[in-house]
This record gives sequence, structure tokens and C-alpha cells, in this order.
Amino acid sequence: MPKEISYQKLPEIKLLIELMSIPGKSREESLIASFIKEKLLAAGLPEKQIAHDNAHKKTVPQGEVGNLIVKLPGTRKGPRRLLMAHMDTVPLVVGCKPKIDGDYIRSADPTTALGADNRSGCAVLLNTLLTILREDLPHPPLTFLWPVQEEIGLRGIRQLDTRKLGKPELCFNWDGRDPNLLIKGATGDIAMTIEIEGIASHAGVHPEEGVNALVVASRALAELHDNGWHGLIEKGKDRGTSNAGIVNGGNATNVVMSHLTLHAEARSHNPKFRQKIVDQWKKTFEKSARSTKNVDGQTAKLKFESYLKYESFELKESEPTLLAAKAAIEKLGMSPLATIANGGLDANWLTEFGFPAVTLGAGQMNPHTVREQLHIPSFLKGCEVGRLLATATETE
Repeated sequence: MPKEISYQKLPEIKLLIELMSIPGKSREESLIASFIKEKLLAAGLPEKQIAHDNAHKKTVPQGEVGNLIVKLPGTRKGPRRLLMAHMDTVPLVVGCKPKIDGDYIRSADPTTALGADNRSGCAVLLNTLLTILREDLPHPPLTFLWPVQEEIGLRGIRQLDTRKLGKPELCFNWDGRDPNLLIKGATGDIAMTIEIEGIASHAGVHPEEGVNALVVASRALAELHDNGWHGLIEKGKDRGTSNAGIVNGGNATNVVMSHLTLHAEARSHNPKFRQKIVDQWKKTFEKSARSTKNVDGQTAKLKFESYLKYESFELKESEPTLLAAKAAIEKLGMSPLATIANGGLDANWLTEFGFPAVTLGAGQMNPHTVREQLHIPSFLKGCEVGRLLATATETE
């Protein structure tokens, strides 16, 4: 029997493909949230155990729906466990038509991504919960959390109403590739918004009377790049990154650009060094604004703002959450490998709130690109890990 047909018969794969087929980019997660709720209600879960918080009303701009939270009372003693996976996808996923191709799922539409990030994680949670309900499996108290707006800076989890979680002690997040990989830490990120107010003038008649905001930004970025403060940053033992990602400015070629807004970021696992990167950016842009003058000696005005998108973290080797995840992976015959990520995860904010979380894999490959695919055997292993952790049987 071809692998495609064999996989199609698996309930885990059927559910995964259904999830991947539903659009739900950041701030537009209502359809995927409704699908999850419908599946749970059809399986007999009381509606009173399903809730949303109001995180979507606190984000700017607002979204359609808040974080989805499901709580189950335990049928066996033990600390409450939380399983988490974000619902949203990047915009490139919209229109995806998932198809099975050997051991992989790919988008049949070559112009879209697949949405394995993070519908694979959503499927791990939903499959786990449905299996518990269908087979009446014994379990400790459980919380299932599907956050929103992860892909645009962890905005949904940042506004999470933690009072609705039930005080979990062991927390597991699915948002990765290899099922034996444990992400025990991740970097922190500071966002920067830089507004440059130059001086407009006629670009053909009197360009010398203007102060071009783009020139101010260009000179600053060139200096940051030349001095090693843009891109990969290595200063002694300290490491980090920075990037100028979005630029908006100008509306005519015959007008010296008078206004420009630049959105950038600085990342580092070291909070002090991360702030040092931001300080260097501010200092360099202020210098450029002062030194870029028109014929009358006038200069540009600068507004520099920054805020913490998420803080870095690293779990200790003795952290119970990490030990439980390792035990589940070992029980399935795999070798657990702990690592630290240079990207942000919902686990960043959950850990910041006092709920240490480890991130696990479920088959994602090449996310955020049209080459995205999902490795089916890895996804199925991820589902097995989820069932072991949800039922607290990783050491039994």
C-alpha cells in the first residue's frame, strides 16, 4: 500500500490536514478556534470547560478572538500540566492546499506556505485531548492552551489572562521540527521604532534647502554596519543580532523626503548586551540627525522609541518540566537533545509569567516559505510524546 494511502487512514493525519486547510493568519484566528471548539464539543467535552480570554482586545491592532483555554479536572493525582501550541500562521499560508507526498505533507499550491508552523502543534494538542476523551484515559489535571498572534511578536501570549490556567506546574509547548529536540531557552527581543523628521524642499529647484530623512537613516545604518552593530554582532564574549526590517517614507520624487519611520529589532540572550545594542542604535541615529544639515545649517528631528517584545530565558537542567519531556522522549526510543533558540517562542512569556515551559517538535520544516513541509513520522512521534505527557505516563 502506498504511504500516501496508509497515512490518509490515520486519524491524526486526517485532523492535521483539516487544520492546515483552515485560514487563520495572525489576528484572524476565529475560524480555527471555532473548528477546535466544535471538535471538542462533538467529543463530549462540556462547553463550560472551554474559554477564551480577552487578549485580542488588548493588542494593537485588535484581533478577532483571544487565547483559547480548555481545562480538565484530573482523574488521577498529580500536578496540573499545560500543553500549548499557537493557532495563527503567517499570511503566506492563506490558500494552502495540503497534500501527502510520501513521508511529507506539502502545499499543492506552489505560491503558498503549508502552515505546519504551527498547525502541527495545534494538531498534537487536539489529537491528545480527543484521544483522552474518546478512550477515557486517566490523567492529572490538564490545561490546553492555543494562543493567538504568536507570529507577529508573541502578542497573544503576552496579554494572556494567566488566572484562567489553573496554576500549572509542568508546561509543554509544541512549535518545532524534531520530536527529540527540547528547546529549553530562547533569546530576548527589543523592538525599535525610529521616526526622522527632516525638512521638505523642492528636489529640483532647491534641494539644498531640504534635509532628507532617508539620508539620515542611511548614514546611521551604514555606520552601525561598519562598526559591527548591525546584523550579527560579536563584541568580545557578547553576542547578539540587530536588523532594520521595515521602512516607510516619502510620497514624491520631486520632494526631498521629510519624514521616515524605521522599525527595527535587537536580540540577545544577555539582557544587558541587548540593551547596549539598542543604546548604540540610538546614539548613532542621534549623531546622524545632528550631522546631516541643509544649506542653512538646519538639522532633522529624531524620535527614538523601544520596548521589550519578549525576554530571554533558559531552564535549569533540574527543571521538572524539562525532566518530564526528556523521559517521554526516551520512553519512545529517541535520544533527547536540549538546545537554545535564537528566535522567540510563546514559551518566553509563559516562563516570564512564572510557568517554566519547554518547547517540543512535531515535524515542521522550512517554515514561513513556499518550501515549507511537514515530516509525517516526526509529527506522529510528536503526538506520542504529547499523549505520554498529558497522561503523566512518561516514566511508567
